[in-house]
Amino acid sequence: MTYIDDLAALGTSTWLDDLSRDRLDSGNLAEIINSKSIVGVTTNPAIFAAAMSQGSAYDAQLAELKAAGATADTAVYDMAIEDVRRACDLFAPIFEATNGADGRVSIEVDPRISEDTAATLQQARDLWNRVGRPNVMIKIPATPGSLPAITDALAEGISVNVTLIFSVERYREVVSAYVDGIQRAADNGLDVSKIHSVASFFVSRLDSEVDKRLDAIGTDEARAARGKAGVANAQRAYGAFQELFDAAKLPEGANLQRPLWASTGVKNPDYPATLYVSELAGPHTVNTMPEGTIDAVLELGNLHGNTLNDPAAADKQWSQLTALGIDFDDVFEVLEREGVEKFVDSWTELLDSLNARLA
Repeated sequence: MTYIDDLAALGTSTWLDDLSRDRLDSGNLAEIINSKSIVGVTTNPAIFAAAMSQGSAYDAQLAELKAAGATADTAVYDMAIEDVRRACDLFAPIFEATNGADGRVSIEVDPRISEDTAATLQQARDLWNRVGRPNVMIKIPATPGSLPAITDALAEGISVNVTLIFSVERYREVVSAYVDGIQRAADNGLDVSKIHSVASFFVSRLDSEVDKRLDAIGTDEARAARGKAGVANAQRAYGAFQELFDAAKLPEGANLQRPLWASTGVKNPDYPATLYVSELAGPHTVNTMPEGTIDAVLELGNLHGNTLNDPAAADKQWSQLTALGIDFDDVFEVLEREGVEKFVDSWTELLDSLNARLA
């Protein structure tokens, strides 16, 4: 038994926030599934950009794609889909053992189309069909333009990882999109027990932005409040999760859409390496971690039970931050815009790199 197993006993599944051809070819992914109790994988454009821009693991497939006249846009998804299929196959026993809750591998739609509802839905369909594994999840951002695509994809039986959520207000829209989609799936005669979804809240990025603003305020009280916003926001979101799904009238057999804590590697080295794990442990949740954070949890633990059962304390912390002068409406607007832009930049750099190699 490890501290990751203890975390699972509290109700939090641990997924790895990384995937690469090197991990697959070397047997590393299979090894950490067995030794570190990892039960899923998430990817994003930045992860694939890093994986495909380094080393030689993709050279053979890229040569085949070049000979076939593939474009960079085609090549990047051909290579990513192969990785995701192989990872799905590794996680298949966990997928079966958990009735589809875990053993999941996520692949994201093109970040450049996040405000194009029709294009996002079409690519979600294409990725779902091309991967061709029941344990894949299609990542769709929680931008205004993509929310209707989330509902439509769920209505067609596609399991969705809703990503880039920062505010509780946007999260409420995500839950509404899920409930509508799963009801439409039931109306369409689909087996809703086979459809799973997670709602991915970004945690450390919120602290990075708020801490910067607290430093600018400059008072002792403001500096003492650094590193508090990310956890408080996620705990408030969990309170909303309990409220909304207690009230939701889901069709028979439907699954809860679990909150997923993302961006859980600390960006400030002064903070405990397990901050966004030990303070966000509780039933019906997922934490997707970089391997460094997984190793920190395995070494240190620092778990102290269910830390998602006191939304009143989180609300109090939130009120204190607001009283100090933090404009959270502006914070969330900045984070969502920058979140999309960062993924677009990573994707564009990767495409430029692949174009050069294909040429």
